[in-house]
Amino acid sequence: MYHSRVRRADFAYPLPEDLIAQTPLAERSASRLLVLDGRTGDMSDRMFRDLPQLLRAGDLLVFNDTRVVAARLVGFKPSGGRVEVFLERPLKGSHALVQMRASKPVREGLEVATAGGPVCVVARHGDLWEVALPVPALEFFERWGEVPLPPYIHRAPVATDRERYQSIFARHAGAVAAPTASLHFDAPLVEALEAQGVKHAFVTLHVGAGTFQPMRTEDVASHVMHSEYVYVSAATCEAIARARAAGGRVIAVGTTVTRALETAATSGALAPFEGDTKLFITPGFQFRVTDALVTNFHLPESTLLMLVCAFAGREHVLAAYRHAVQQRYRFFSYGDAMFVTPGYSR
Repeated sequence: MYHSRVRRADFAYPLPEDLIAQTPLAERSASRLLVLDGRTGDMSDRMFRDLPQLLRAGDLLVFNDTRVVAARLVGFKPSGGRVEVFLERPLKGSHALVQMRASKPVREGLEVATAGGPVCVVARHGDLWEVALPVPALEFFERWGEVPLPPYIHRAPVATDRERYQSIFARHAGAVAAPTASLHFDAPLVEALEAQGVKHAFVTLHVGAGTFQPMRTEDVASHVMHSEYVYVSAATCEAIARARAAGGRVIAVGTTVTRALETAATSGALAPFEGDTKLFITPGFQFRVTDALVTNFHLPESTLLMLVCAFAGREHVLAAYRHAVQQRYRFFSYGDAMFVTPGYSR
């Protein structure tokens, strides 16, 4: 395996707690942008609204158009014990796969009372539980759930999170975490990019709650990625082919887009794809589609940080993270961003 000698500790970095963004900025495109050249390690400090200066006519931005579901719900056992129910994936009918957190173990047959009606535990599937709901899962959670802010945001969701923890391109409901690189794009920035001749296309990857799960194994090769639904359309494949033919670059907006595109190209050539992916990208991975990457800053020792290191080189990326800490960039979902070019040549 290409990641057989990679260790989790190789992707650690110190991060002061006060650099973890707890709220979004007033304007989406007002965040900072750290530009990293993956071949040289050169860096520059920019603003996200400077992105048009880094792109050129014919480049293609690819966004994840998933929509975040109000996936977190609190209920109570018959004993009165509190249970947090977190949607992972809707199933057929009124069933769903969920994470359940309670002070005492959850068991099959348990009925959890919620504001929207009973949630009945049917069976265990690994770390997840299959439950039966009063109505289909998306309808149920959208009506009764709350915005599933990440665990490192230490506050309760507020009304504005419903809009700000969602990209302006969100249209296909199914994610339980936002594709955060796209949160920096607002209408004026998109218009400026379009006027410059930068085109865009879409993939869908429904981000799962596993994106926040810490890696439990020190040996990276032993880690099993969580499964996420991906859809890459023929239209997007054609847009990428046209961009490449015209000399444009394919710029993935986020690690989710990178995983979706590279999943669709695992046979060697990009092709339409619909299904689940467990693709784990670590140093040594051969990128077939992604020419540049827009991404937020990621948690230490996370699979997302490993993907960025695979793209631009671990030493360069970790040096960029050290620079970001020194310059007091804002980290994680509501934080600042990077524009990264690859550490390899095609």
